[in-house]
Amino acid sequence: MAVTQLKKANSLFSTVSKLRITPDSETSIANTLDDWVNQGKPVKRFDIINLINYFRNRTNYRSALQLSNWMENSKIEMNNADRAIRIDLLGKIEGLDSAEKYFNSLQVSAKSNKTYGALLNCYCKEKILDRALEIFEKMKVLSYTSTLNYNNMLSLHWNMDRPDKVLLLVQEMEEKNIAADIYTYNLLINSYASLKDIDAIEGVLEKMKRNKVKYDWFTCGNLATIYVHSGLYEKANAVLEEMEKLKNQSDSEGLQNHLTHIKLYSQMNNLPGVNRAWESLKSTFPTPNNLSYLFMLQALSKLGDLEALKKCYKEWESSCSNYDFRLPNVMLEFYLSQNMIEEATAIHESLANRGKPNLRTLNSLTSLCMKKSEIDLALKYLEMGVAETVSEKHHWFPTDDTIKLFLNYFEEETDADRAKKFIESLKKTSRLDSTVYDSLLSSSTSASNSVN
Repeated sequence: MAVTQLKKANSLFSTVSKLRITPDSETSIANTLDDWVNQGKPVKRFDIINLINYFRNRTNYRSALQLSNWMENSKIEMNNADRAIRIDLLGKIEGLDSAEKYFNSLQVSAKSNKTYGALLNCYCKEKILDRALEIFEKMKVLSYTSTLNYNNMLSLHWNMDRPDKVLLLVQEMEEKNIAADIYTYNLLINSYASLKDIDAIEGVLEKMKRNKVKYDWFTCGNLATIYVHSGLYEKANAVLEEMEKLKNQSDSEGLQNHLTHIKLYSQMNNLPGVNRAWESLKSTFPTPNNLSYLFMLQALSKLGDLEALKKCYKEWESSCSNYDFRLPNVMLEFYLSQNMIEEATAIHESLANRGKPNLRTLNSLTSLCMKKSEIDLALKYLEMGVAETVSEKHHWFPTDDTIKLFLNYFEEETDADRAKKFIESLKKTSRLDSTVYDSLLSSSTSASNSVN
């Protein structure tokens, strides 16, 4: 009997999970479930909840809501946890008004800690401070407060740049003997960091030890970042070295932890640390992705390790399946900063037929051509970048250094036609200011005087 029911459940799961639901889709999960029932096949609460969780885990909230709608209209008995999930889904897909309307329609017995908490979470996610405060006060009166609900309010205050409120709310938790968890402490550490109170952060760490709350990867990475930004490199290195002893995670969060190591070690000019972090990353992720190579190249570029930089770039080039212009950008910018024109030219030539370059690439190529006195080609790349700038509303292109290369050229050369093209290009951006215009005017006057 159990085996037969499992097969049926799996069959229902297989049928529904394969459906692709969009706002304009004619396919309906409700119709599929109705057909299933009409064929005499049972649908139990577990089947629906399993499917709802499947779609929620994949951020397919629309399909999850359709399942919740069907469940609400069926004879399946829902509990308050199911209703809480429904409130969350309504808030995500139909908006806060819909979530509120459903909550208000519930019987008193269904307005529990879970359903109140779900509505509070909706307000916190949308940063509706007044409604969140109002419902949270009601929850306090009803004794529906919990670590999760306090954490939602802490997150709201933090996201609204109210670190002082985070401190007060954590103090309130302590007074009411509501246990803080790792999420609570992470927000508390962030809040003290924003207030530049390092001593208080040390106090939080001691409190975590007393309460036997273990640091997680996020806590350590966050702590190391705070120490780096505060110039406390010795403490930052100690935290990062402790993190290296933690078990490596093979998911996206684990990858981010490795990248954080690389970035922070490079900010402290710690090349051995960068190399250890890179080897650790590759041991967990044997085929590093473009983002991983980008972080490593940026670190090696900052630290000026030319041989390691070349080796890493060559390794990426030989293994990449999806070309990413951000990586050759690092090489171009490094070579140009070192005035290594031959090496920069080689990168330039390797970009042929690689697709559409991004703005940083075009800026570097413009600078490269100016340094090689290939003025017409530089103007061509400049115009290509300007076209992108106008459509995408980027206001930094070209960079000040690139503009300065043009101005230096026009100071030394009488080149009215090219100067005109340069001005016409900059007019299309926000980069033609009075300083640039005055410099060009001065160059033109100097050229006229020298001719006379």
